[in-house]
Amino acid sequence: MGRPTPEEYPEYYNQYLPLVKDGDILKILEEQSIYVQKFISTISEEQGNSTYAFGKWTIKEVLGHLLDTERVLAYRALRISRRDKQPMAGYDQDIYIKNSRYYKKSLKEIADEMLLLRAADLKFFQSFDEEDLMQTGTANEFEFSVRAILYILAGHELYHINFLKENYLNK
Repeated sequence: MGRPTPEEYPEYYNQYLPLVKDGDILKILEEQSIYVQKFISTISEEQGNSTYAFGKWTIKEVLGHLLDTERVLAYRALRISRRDKQPMAGYDQDIYIKNSRYYKKSLKEIADEMLLLRAADLKFFQSFDEEDLMQTGTANEFEFSVRAILYILAGHELYHINFLKENYLNK
């Protein structure tokens, strides 16, 4: 499977897809899970509760946002791969975080949840054949292919990990 073409996703996601290296996207997602686990292990609980500016999400909330987004994207991939042509709504990430209570979880709990979710999603994504990956559907009033969703998932996570490093942890 190659990279998605620009026709398979909205232009907005061009900020994420270039971050994803070439190769087998399932292998990339698997390796990324290990990378994210190692990254989280370098963050203290105190840092996890911190933010880089007033009114911004904490590190725990950014990681929680990655969890929420992975769930939403996997759901979209499920529906589109199963040829469900009903349009799907978008989601308001700020409302999700406001009501998530990720601040009550330890970083280890968040990391464990991320590891388990990615493992389950990878098992699911492995069931896709080429025809499934090329299916398209509508979410948030935009057209997506299943293949593009997998790349968006990887790129979105990398984008936010890089943001955490640069803006929260100065790494």
